[in-house]
Formats: sequence, C-alpha cells, structure tokens
Amino acid sequence: MRIALFTECYRPIQNGIVAAVEALSSSLRARGHEVLCVTPAMPGYDGDDESVIRIPSLPLPTPTAYRLTLPFLPAALEGTPRRLSIVHAHSAFVTGWMAIRAARRFGVPLVYTYHTRLEDYVHYVPFEERTTRGAALRLTKNYANAADAVIVPTEAMERHLRELGVASRIEVVPSGIDLAAFSAGARRDGVRARLGAGPGEPLVLSVGRLAKEKNLDLALAAFAALDLPQARLAVVGDGPEREHLEALAARLGIAGRTRFAGALARTELPDAYASADAFVFPSASETQGLVLVEALAAGLPVVAVDTPETRDVLGGAGSLVPADPRAMALALAGALADGDRRAARVAAERYDQDRIVDRVLGIYRSLQGPASKAG
Repeated sequence: MRIALFTECYRPIQNGIVAAVEALSSSLRARGHEVLCVTPAMPGYDGDDESVIRIPSLPLPTPTAYRLTLPFLPAALEGTPRRLSIVHAHSAFVTGWMAIRAARRFGVPLVYTYHTRLEDYVHYVPFEERTTRGAALRLTKNYANAADAVIVPTEAMERHLRELGVASRIEVVPSGIDLAAFSAGARRDGVRARLGAGPGEPLVLSVGRLAKEKNLDLALAAFAALDLPQARLAVVGDGPEREHLEALAARLGIAGRTRFAGALARTELPDAYASADAFVFPSASETQGLVLVEALAAGLPVVAVDTPETRDVLGGAGSLVPADPRAMALALAGALADGDRRAARVAAERYDQDRIVDRVLGIYRSLQGPASKAG
C-alpha cells in the first residue's frame, strides 16, 4: 500500500504524537509499504528524507514550536505518479483538513487517529474559554464524522466520541512503542547523576512537555509533601511552563532536590526510565499518555491521577490516585518502598508496536474498495 500520514506536528518537535507517527511509519515500512508524511514546514530544520513532504507554514501568535499550516495541498503529492491507497490523519486542524482534500482527490479512504482532547488546550487560544471549548468539541465531532474509520487509544475515548455524537466507525487501537528498546534500558549512575540523584537516593521521574494541561504543579506539590527528604525528582522535558515550574519548586522548598533536565533524545529515554525508582503522571488531559507505556515497559512503578483513560492504559498496574498532593505523595512513598516492576512490564506487553501495526493494517485493508466517505 501507499499510505500518506498527515500530522500537524512532526520532527524536530518531540511529543507523544510525533513518537506515535514515527513508530507507525517505520513499522509500516518494515512491512514493505510506502509511507509519505505530510506535515508543516519547520524553518531551519533539514533532517528530512524524501518521504517527508512539508507544507508551507507560519508561526503561531503564541510562544510555541507549533506552526500554522497554510491550506495548500503540496505539489509533490498532487503530482504523484502513483495514487495513494490510504490517507491517515493525525490532526483535526488545517493539516487534517488537507488530509480530507487528499482523500477526496485520490478517491481513497480516510482514517483519523484521535490523539488529542482539543477542548483541554483552549487556554492557548486568546478567546473566551467557553466559546472556544464548544468550538473545539464541534471540530472533533465533525472531523471524526468525515472519516471512514476513527482510531482511539482507549475505550474511554470511544465513549467520549460517542457522547459527542460521532457516528463513524471507531476502533480502539493504542499507540505502540518499541517494547524491546524500552525494556532494555539500564540503570546507570551517570544517568542518575544527570537527573540529579546520587547512588543511594530514591528518584522520582516525570517525562513530558512542560505545559499547563500536563498539570505538573500537582507533581511538584506531591513531591513537596513526600516525607522522604533523601528523595529526588527529575523533570524531563521542556515547554512554556518551565520558568513557572522552576519558580514553584523554589516556593515549595524543593528546588535543591528537583532537577529540570530538559528534553532528552528518544534514544536516551530507556536508560532514564530504568535509572529511576518511580514514575509520576499528574495529567488528566490525555487520550492515552505514551510516556505511561514507556514507563511500564521499563518496569517502573507508576503513580498517576485517576482518569478513565489512564485506568485503561495501566490495566491494573500502578497506583491511581485523586488529583490531590497528599494522596499522590502517599502513593509515591509506597511505590518507592515496594513497587511492583513485574506487573508494570506485563501491562506494557499490550503496546508492542509489532502488534499495533498489524491491527492498523487490518483497518486499512478492511476499508479497501469503492465504499468510502472520501470517495
């Protein structure tokens, strides 16, 4: 098959969506399929190969690496000598609507993976919040209903879309990871030192973008409430909230025990997980949370805010707590004292990328034929 993946964000940005798209793309190629990735242009970035098609873009009026895609179907795709087999969108914004145009242009099925609860990101838009939230929900509903099949990562997200009024076919298929790579991470003193922990100091790890919707204020407050003065907290990632979070750590009296390590290359993450003693996940805005799966694969005891989505992902592994600092601190103390690493690794097996790509290909093949909304 010849598959076009349309995504609003891609390299050099690092986040869960980019990781999921890259994993899917490489797995499809390993099966012998041709994959094109259509994504906004990123000025100054030259790390692409010929399979990446960049659409002209403009900067957004907010301090972010994301770009505003201009609505032009690229000539490289319009003039392609061979027709596409599938268009697979990973965004409902401008790039997503370009995916609809491409699917109609080639008369092929449109698949949409629902990665993001857009309504939880309205704080980035300089308009009245209630109105913007309603518009985000309508966009999600209308885009999903334009697709031949919608992929969601959890059953909770399927229920959410049905409640919004989505009538399209929905398949529950989580984003996968290279399970072998994340299971093979090694505990290293050098990595622990980089994350701010000495050989005998318990290390709590957080991985993700430093943004308001990730609720990292809660993780810092929980660590401050943890009655374990020798413990250390490593915050891996970067984003617009970093300065605020560093100031909050200082106000809470934990700046000396908290290391803001910045973003790590994806190849460095397995050792980072393996070098920690517990993983904290305070976000309540995820459709899945790929870092949860990575932590499980490394055998890390997980402490997370209890949401339907996170409950689905953990599958009984880890500790789920209310969004309360003291409750999270108590759970972290338990995880550091006696975390179940075997249960975490067993839970991660469902997310092996080889299994996931087989399921995605099954959806693609089921849509082959003349009956599709795009046609």
